[in-house]
Amino acid sequence: MPIIDMPLEELKVYTGCSPCPEDIDDYWESALAEMRSTDPDTEFIPSDFQVPFAECFDLYFTGVRGARIHAKYLKPKNYERPHPAIIQFHGYAGNAGDWTEKLGYVACGYSVAAMDCRGQGGKSEDSGGVTGNTLKGHIIRGLDDKPENLLFRHIFLDAAQLAGIIMSMPEVDENRVGAMGYSQGGALTLACASLEPRIKRLAPVYPFLCDYRRVWEMDLAKDAYEELCQYFRRFDPLHLLEEETFMKLGYIDIQNLVKRIKGEVLMGVGLMDNICPPSTQFAAYNKITSPKQMVVYPDYSHENLPGLSDMIYQFMMGL
Repeated sequence: MPIIDMPLEELKVYTGCSPCPEDIDDYWESALAEMRSTDPDTEFIPSDFQVPFAECFDLYFTGVRGARIHAKYLKPKNYERPHPAIIQFHGYAGNAGDWTEKLGYVACGYSVAAMDCRGQGGKSEDSGGVTGNTLKGHIIRGLDDKPENLLFRHIFLDAAQLAGIIMSMPEVDENRVGAMGYSQGGALTLACASLEPRIKRLAPVYPFLCDYRRVWEMDLAKDAYEELCQYFRRFDPLHLLEEETFMKLGYIDIQNLVKRIKGEVLMGVGLMDNICPPSTQFAAYNKITSPKQMVVYPDYSHENLPGLSDMIYQFMMGL
């Protein structure tokens, strides 16, 4: 078969080439302390979209640095005892998606929350001062500042904070909560379960935000990773700060977080993926120590992986 990355046998043992800061555990403990000290001021507004078997709400909460974060929240009607919940994360620059996409889980008695990432395509606030879309550039936002100001730090914390809010709902069984998403959504699934280890099952598909140096070395700093190339071209054309840059990115590199995951993992990868290279995804997967399974599609790239949505649905039915 054609190959754009390492052979599968090498992928199965690859553990990444991008650096990990020595103080990463302290970094994230401090970040979580900031999150926990933030009053979420949670608000539920009934949506205009409603169906007979579910209640649908626009959920708002305050994340770190004062950003007002939006998520869609759906819960089944007439469920008296606590039930499972699913948290969904979207792809880069996207949004939480349509209400109808979530109803399959609600019909089985699950609550569903789907977050809009701050500053991307939904209703969440970018605490830089605007509501809504700042499109891309989120990987490099904060690189010229302290690591504590990296934007994806805040987005990872939003994901964990939303999970905690959902787990605290009286209708939700906090021990039966799953997370899922594709691409950036896959990365946020892994980040969420790393920072909120009560996540019981997680289904990340071809996760983004892994092993940045590997992306660079493969000359794939384009498409979703284009801002890495543009950062060096605009701000460090001689690569004098290359080591410092990749080290700082290590704080928001998913492969450096996943050791914290305790839930069961079902992950999907396409071996022809030239957006999020397979090796970068395996760098994260191979560091997960909890029960896990990788579903490999040899001929597929960063696209729909046939049958995987059904596998994920049945996997989540085990919550």
